[in-house]
Amino acid sequence: MTTPLRGIYAITPDWPDAERIHEAALAALAGGIRLLQLRYKGDAATRRSLARRLHTACTEFEAALIINDDLDLACEIDAHGVHLGQHDGALAGARARLHPQQWLGASCYNRLDLAQAAVAAGADYVAFGSVFASHTKPDAVHAPLELFAQARRLNVPCIAIGGITLDNAPRVFTAGADAVAVIADLFEQDDIQARAAAFVAAFDARVPPLQTP
Repeated sequence: MTTPLRGIYAITPDWPDAERIHEAALAALAGGIRLLQLRYKGDAATRRSLARRLHTACTEFEAALIINDDLDLACEIDAHGVHLGQHDGALAGARARLHPQQWLGASCYNRLDLAQAAVAAGADYVAFGSVFASHTKPDAVHAPLELFAQARRLNVPCIAIGGITLDNAPRVFTAGADAVAVIADLFEQDDIQARAAAFVAAFDARVPPLQTP
């Protein structure tokens, strides 16, 4: 697996229908998404089955599957990583259970001190948000775009989340985010695959081409 922690980070919506999530995720992967987080709050058996199916799909697309808030499941299926919030368990303990190739991500909201502590505990990336008003989490704290420039000294990828759309994503990359997490503006579209491709193209347009000799 060589998927970098940069670009478009798709997070599955909180739909109760696991089959619908699976089909939507496949469409996003077909559109070029290479970072996928499973966020599913249903029963454990369905979550485990869905995670395994998405793990298989991500392997086929050479994409990374990250499990939200479930370290046991991430370890069980050998996912590419796990993402934990402030109250989802000790990061150092999670880092000890994961193998070195698995990513540990941490939600840091709008606090640089939390990000510093997360990196010290072994986090491979940190997430800040909500950068814009979010329909998914309307009560989330606001993380200003200036925070991403400040977080560069942490020397780990910084992910932006919250209210990110195809229109405002370029502003977030310009501010210094390595990746943008998208939910509604990807998965609530009629053509998820086309929307995913548009997001990927928008990111690629922000990246200078590699210099050749």
